[in-house]
Amino acid sequence: MLDHGGNLKQAMAYFGGNRDEWHDLSAGLNPNFYPVSEHIVRAEDWHRLPEMNEEFLNAAREYYQCENLLAVAGSQAAIQALPRILSSGILSLQPQSRVVVSSPSYAEHLHQWTRSGYFEVCEVPYLGLANAVSKADIMVVCNPNNPTGELIQPELLLEWAEYLACRGGFLIVDEAFADLQPHYSVASYTEHAGLIVLRSFGKFFGLAGARLGFVAAQNHVLNRLAAHLGPWAVGEVAQNIARLALQDQLWQKSARQTLSLQGLRLRQLLSTQGIQSAGTDLFQWCSEQSLQGRSQELWQFLAERRIWTRLFRQSAKGLRFGLPANELAWQALHSALQSWGQHASSNFSTRLRS
Repeated sequence: MLDHGGNLKQAMAYFGGNRDEWHDLSAGLNPNFYPVSEHIVRAEDWHRLPEMNEEFLNAAREYYQCENLLAVAGSQAAIQALPRILSSGILSLQPQSRVVVSSPSYAEHLHQWTRSGYFEVCEVPYLGLANAVSKADIMVVCNPNNPTGELIQPELLLEWAEYLACRGGFLIVDEAFADLQPHYSVASYTEHAGLIVLRSFGKFFGLAGARLGFVAAQNHVLNRLAAHLGPWAVGEVAQNIARLALQDQLWQKSARQTLSLQGLRLRQLLSTQGIQSAGTDLFQWCSEQSLQGRSQELWQFLAERRIWTRLFRQSAKGLRFGLPANELAWQALHSALQSWGQHASSNFSTRLRS
């Protein structure tokens, strides 16, 4: 299983301390999550097998501006299932069909397509994707990209999807972080062939524990995916909470404004410590180059001070910072980064003297 953010138990096991001492910046979630009051959760929702609620689905269709939607147990469920359904049955592509995955990217995409053993899989840098379309049968893109925050214009994505559809292929767009830039979403165009869009409920609404995501695509793709995933994919409790959150436009507007300010604060905090970053309002990405080859050293330095960040060790080496949850966490990060600057300067001076 690949490493992911949010693994605070692992941090405590290795670096010590208890949960109350740690500031978890590793998962890229909205720390000001949607308020879930007790009256939303009904006792009977825990008792009955879940059925899909039409009010919940209509709220999702309105929010994502898309009619053809399938609710799944987090977009991760779809990421794992898509290589299987596209290598068997009525949607089957030929063995060794070429899958292009943008790089760097959310690591599960490359991992799941590779482990299927059915496709020829390769990574292509974000800036090289346009030249790779003609050689692909399936292309997988995060937009905005995780972890770099890079963006591709919707018009270009639709061109790629049309080209791939003519070859019997698909463009899969992971829009897990698109809630803060909804004008970049192509979910509303998924009635066209060749386009599959993944959306995550947990990131913007900050409710990752709900395990809820959505897939937008043509109905025959969704039907095949639903059959593969089986019944009871999303519980009643998650549906009830999501329905209210997806309809709450006042909270959404306030959250976007708050996240914009917090994202700016994080960028400025890193910049004042001489660290260049890029990303979205939910996270900032510091490449190995911007950290002068010391991303793992900084990651450990912060962890020893009970600040948990997301270290990337594979194709995209670097460090990702999520948003601190409160002022105490902001001050802890500020203090730790100041100490790191002094530590780095001291080490540099020592190397010069030697």
